[in-house]
Amino acid sequence: MAVLVRVLLLPLALLAGPLALPAVAGAADGRPDVQAPAAIVVELSTGDVVLGRRQDQQRGIASTTKLMTALVALEREPDLSERFTVPRYAASAGESLADLHPGDRMTMRDLLAGMLLPSGNDAAEAIAKSVAGSVPAFVGLMNDRARAMGIDARFRNPVGLDADGHHASAADLVKITLLLRRFPAFKEIVDRRSMTLESATPAITVVNRNRLVQEYPWVDGVKTGHTRASGYALVGSARRRGISVISAVLGDGSEAARDSDSIALLRYATSLYDRVRPLRRLAVAGRLPLRYRDERVRVVAASTVTRTARKGERLRNRVVGLPRDVEGPLPRGTRLGTIEVLQRDRVVARVPAVTATDVAAATFWERLDDQLQRGWVRFLIGLAVVCLIVLAVLVGRSRATLRGGRRGGSPTP
Repeated sequence: MAVLVRVLLLPLALLAGPLALPAVAGAADGRPDVQAPAAIVVELSTGDVVLGRRQDQQRGIASTTKLMTALVALEREPDLSERFTVPRYAASAGESLADLHPGDRMTMRDLLAGMLLPSGNDAAEAIAKSVAGSVPAFVGLMNDRARAMGIDARFRNPVGLDADGHHASAADLVKITLLLRRFPAFKEIVDRRSMTLESATPAITVVNRNRLVQEYPWVDGVKTGHTRASGYALVGSARRRGISVISAVLGDGSEAARDSDSIALLRYATSLYDRVRPLRRLAVAGRLPLRYRDERVRVVAASTVTRTARKGERLRNRVVGLPRDVEGPLPRGTRLGTIEVLQRDRVVARVPAVTATDVAAATFWERLDDQLQRGWVRFLIGLAVVCLIVLAVLVGRSRATLRGGRRGGSPTP
């Protein structure tokens, strides 16, 4: 449970400031040759910025804007089965659309899928009006959310069309994605190759524009983007050999370059880490003296801890809170202390240290024998014996004196 809690709190730690954890050094000859002007890739368990290039630079982000649109919608409309009326969308030439039917009553889940998979601008505007009543009001919510997160991203529309003052950084997009990953529906949608929007009449099948999800089974999201002014953008996520990473590239010159940069970052980051077990269930944490008996009780780990660690990185354990000795009766599995797992001098997991076996209660004779072995008890017994001897001697002398007095005394006249 402790491990799970830390996993859930990680996005909050990363949101505490600019992806503030220092970039991890790596072998220069093994790093990918990324062409994008701004890029980042983060390992989620440790929070390491594995590689970054101008990751905090504010730039145009095209349709990756829709990640903030999705975040505001999911936080404000948790019931994804609720239906909303699709408004008419005045599309310009070349805009990406989900081809929604105006007047349809569609679920929020289907609207999100229509926005995230084919990058439908019509779906994004439908979401904005459904949640806030108007596009300007929704944009206000987007900017309020950005300020609450402590990021410098600012938005002028929920779609991602280029506009003065509409920008974010690669690191901002990773932080937004970390928050979105709290929602199972989001993770499931962006990992789909296609999806049928059943609440549309007739139903609409949309295809994921993220070619990495289409081509690499271990890539599980997230969102593409492109405008002429902003270039090609992609926020990607992947899980490989148990290692989870998120990348973002902004300003690439082509779709091919964007995809190549992203897959190289994802592959590189996942290659640098392993899943390790610094603590295994039933590993002996100590042997405590058993009160009243010349025995020791084994104390062991109650569960296994699995962590993501940089290859070659060493984690260590320490035991805290154990008593000086143990007295039965105690059932097997009784908690006596805690084993802490430390990674980079930070506690990343806590596991109960428990008794490996049942501990029976001490018998009367064991307790007596233990007391007899104690120095102060021996002293008191010795003192009592001496006192008894002295008392016996004094009593004996007193009786002898009395008997002697009776024999040697004169008869009474």
